[in-house]
Amino acid sequence: MFSRLPPALVLTGAIVAGSAMDATIKFLTLTNHVLLVAFGRYLFGALFSFAIWQRAGMPVITKEMWRAHGLRGFVIAACAVLFFWSLSILPLAEAVTLSFIYPLLAPFVAALILKERIRPSSMICAIVGFAGVIIAMQGAPSAAESPRHAIGVAAVLVSAAFFSIAMVLLRERAQKDGAAIVGLMTSFVPGVILFIPTLLIATPPTLSDWPFFFQLGALAAVFMYLMAQAYARAEAQQLAPIHYTELLWASAIGYIIFRETPRPEIYAGAALIVAACLYAAYDERRLSRFKEQT
Repeated sequence: MFSRLPPALVLTGAIVAGSAMDATIKFLTLTNHVLLVAFGRYLFGALFSFAIWQRAGMPVITKEMWRAHGLRGFVIAACAVLFFWSLSILPLAEAVTLSFIYPLLAPFVAALILKERIRPSSMICAIVGFAGVIIAMQGAPSAAESPRHAIGVAAVLVSAAFFSIAMVLLRERAQKDGAAIVGLMTSFVPGVILFIPTLLIATPPTLSDWPFFFQLGALAAVFMYLMAQAYARAEAQQLAPIHYTELLWASAIGYIIFRETPRPEIYAGAALIVAACLYAAYDERRLSRFKEQT
């Protein structure tokens, strides 16, 4: 069904589901250990993703897929725990705004891992993006008002670095494996990785929280499946602008559910970050076309 829709529309649906998922995570971290929430996200996400995988005809998962998704699973698990913890501290819109920095980190991650050369334009975009982060932090609560606020900001930025790695791997695996397998492995593998730490540290959720864990799993499965569908049929540069609509959804959900009113500096900083990311995507696409022509 979704394969007939434009990739941009499919990704928009994924972003809406992801925003609702973040709100559910924030709600659950108020009364549950972050490891339990992260494990619950991947456990229930795997159950729903398994149903999607079955409906897709149970495509074969090869040994090569297990190895690739095993590496990606560790990256996703680290990213999730850090971001989920930050949601327990920061307003929803603020955490989402800071997470937008991840595309600007990708060239530096590629330089570190793949030894790729960092272009001057990538450096300039990163500087502009981090200027946006600094602006977004203006007017933040003082250390006395919110002692963990600075740590929460750091957690988002580190999780963004992990997410930039995960997105590079997602693009590759979505094309090779298909949306059903990517969706299943993205939930199942991190869940396995988080199982033992959660068992040792966290306590079980209360009965009243179980429906929200089911909701979290359903939203996670829809988010990942639609994301994989979109990225399997379109270039990352084409889809990049749609990701930034998440700030609108996060602002609305944060205001309605958590009574959070984002500071004006958040939107000013977001404007700089988004502008830097969009230019970086444009520059990447321009260079790709130039290479094809030559």
